[in-house]
Amino acid sequence: MAFETNKSINIKFPFQLSDKGFFLETTKTTQDAIRANLMHLILTQKGQRLYLPSFGTNLYKFIFEPSDSLTASGIRREIEDAVARFIPNLQIKGVVIDFPEDHKANVTIDYIVNEDALIANDRIVIEILK
Repeated sequence: MAFETNKSINIKFPFQLSDKGFFLETTKTTQDAIRANLMHLILTQKGQRLYLPSFGTNLYKFIFEPSDSLTASGIRREIEDAVARFIPNLQIKGVVIDFPEDHKANVTIDYIVNEDALIANDRIVIEILK
């Protein structure tokens, strides 16, 4: 369920140049905004954001780790901790990490957003090249 608005909510992910005179394209639905917020959080490295050095994840530290259950649980914990801290209205239902080939991890995140007027299920898939 997505509520369409005439207003811009936040910056769209992946970043795109705007053809409407804005610097970057923006989201128009709450569901797209929540998905963009989650992607920004997960793909931002801790220490990269000015004045908020704890924002983001340290997924890059898993780049040279073996493709095993210990690495998968570390990735899962990193994502769950960041979401719990920075997007408290988003409840993660499951994080599945698989390693289809060496130096690659696919992360699938199932989540529920619980706002006063919005309860939505969604899923994102992130490919991490190791």
